[in-house]
Amino acid sequence: MKKIYLAGFDVFYPDAIQRGERMKAACKERNLCGLFPCDNHADNAHDIFQGNVDLIRQADIVVANLNWFRGQEMDCGTAFEIGYAYAMGKDIWGYLDDDTPMVEQLGEIDENGFSVENFGAPVNLMIAQSSHIVCGSFTDCLDAVRKHLDES
Repeated sequence: MKKIYLAGFDVFYPDAIQRGERMKAACKERNLCGLFPCDNHADNAHDIFQGNVDLIRQADIVVANLNWFRGQEMDCGTAFEIGYAYAMGKDIWGYLDDDTPMVEQLGEIDENGFSVENFGAPVNLMIAQSSHIVCGSFTDCLDAVRKHLDES
């Protein structure tokens, strides 16, 4: 059974533990083993970091929530986890509610006067190039992962 690290800002919801249990149950329904960041039961920054890094090492695949969080880009902790997983050669899948290219969402220049990259992707090119991106829900992404595994 493939292990899936469930990256994303879902850990910040008030019901994060229950949300994680539902996500892991959805994995199990697809014969996948979900690893949720809160599984490490840490309560300080060092232990949370180390626990999540350890879970990523155990995983075969990372599935990441790429939706905007606290602004107009994805959660930066999730971006780190994707980069770490990529460096380890893990297969990375991400999901978004809206896959409209960034430049169409934000314009050519953002509210601070910075140019917006125009490579046709809904997220920064570093995430887009390292990940399989699914427009849809978490379960849509899991279904795409399962289909990919079944076809491999």
